[in-house]
Amino acid sequence: MSNATTRKHTALPKARILIEALPWLTRHRGKTVVIKFGGNAMVDEELKAAFAQDVVFLHHAGLKPVVVHGGGPQISAALGRHGIVSEFKAGLRVTTEDAMDVVRMVLAGQVQRELVGLLNRHGPLAVGLTGEDAHTITATKHQPEIDGEPVDIGRVGEITAIDTGAIEALLADGRIPVVSSIARSQDDGHVYNVNADTAAAALAAALGAETLMVLTDVEGLYEDWPHSDEVISRLTASQLEKLLPELSSGMVPKMEGCLHAVRNGVHTARVIDGRVQHSILLEIFTDEGIGTMVVPDESDQGES
Repeated sequence: MSNATTRKHTALPKARILIEALPWLTRHRGKTVVIKFGGNAMVDEELKAAFAQDVVFLHHAGLKPVVVHGGGPQISAALGRHGIVSEFKAGLRVTTEDAMDVVRMVLAGQVQRELVGLLNRHGPLAVGLTGEDAHTITATKHQPEIDGEPVDIGRVGEITAIDTGAIEALLADGRIPVVSSIARSQDDGHVYNVNADTAAAALAAALGAETLMVLTDVEGLYEDWPHSDEVISRLTASQLEKLLPELSSGMVPKMEGCLHAVRNGVHTARVIDGRVQHSILLEIFTDEGIGTMVVPDESDQGES
């Protein structure tokens, strides 16, 4: 086979892949996409680098990505180093005053800095902020109930307001906002630790985002776990609501976030496997997509 023929054979599949992306590029151009960064993608070096490439690709393809992150594993490690025991109640981290100082330090000073650094290898793009900045996220004390009784879990917040001004200004300036899930207090001088899935969903709704994407360590929502590993590729808000009571505790805030987003103007919310390199690009720019997509009920706003 001649060199020219070889080149043609290797180039053609690449061209086809690019062309397949064309309708999706057209559809998503100028749209805001909120991406919750977490799970394995957050600790594995190769996955972290691939994630940063994906987000920068979205930016250059004319989309407006906004990244929201928590930092569970990093927080647990830092609390251990400070001699503070990690305790969970109702699936949420009990956050004492001492623990809150560490949480804030890890999220804003370590996890966010690293992510901003990875994105900025590709240009002067990412700007980090926390929910405290410019009143981006405001919260009040969250008291979950266990067996009908309210439980005190310390400085864990329930979001009461979102101000998108700073994020919108950054997007208008061609930047990529990276938001740590810490909130200012509505009623005292403190700050709150808020669940990053919940924060991402609230921001997606407030920004009128086209899509909310939540990276997880599973392939998506399973049809009949543990009996089957068939992933539900698409479901409506009502169908999801019926499934919520049966979900594992880790999936609940993610799926509740997806439900909140599509019930509040976001066109699609997707849970995707963050263990797969470039899963974001596969989800947004290919016909197959991966993971589970939640869409509004037809009565909410018509099919997306």
